[in-house]
Amino acid sequence: MAHVHPYPDPALQEVIDRNRTARQLITAFSSTTLTLADIWQHVTIALDDTLTLAAQITRLHAALSRVRRQRADMIAAARATLAAHHDGEADPLFYLRDELTAQHADEVGRGEAG
Repeated sequence: MAHVHPYPDPALQEVIDRNRTARQLITAFSSTTLTLADIWQHVTIALDDTLTLAAQITRLHAALSRVRRQRADMIAAARATLAAHHDGEADPLFYLRDELTAQHADEVGRGEAG
């Protein structure tokens, strides 16, 4: 059974495009209504938060994808270990040790190992 994500991926590029449009409108409004310039500045700062959140979502999505891949690889190694044990292989735990070593090497390569 395929894993169904409970929340659809946000269309971040569309969010960023709408953010850019809003910024352009604010620039036009603030230049025509100088008395409201301070208010438009607050709105612009709030729009900055949108871009920050979009960048954070992108980083978290990449991290989640890595974790999902590691989990799938670990499940495959566990299944291979069980099958090797069932088949009477001399070292059935080789598959788990190999996968743990590979995942550790990936973490070290990304600077995440502690």
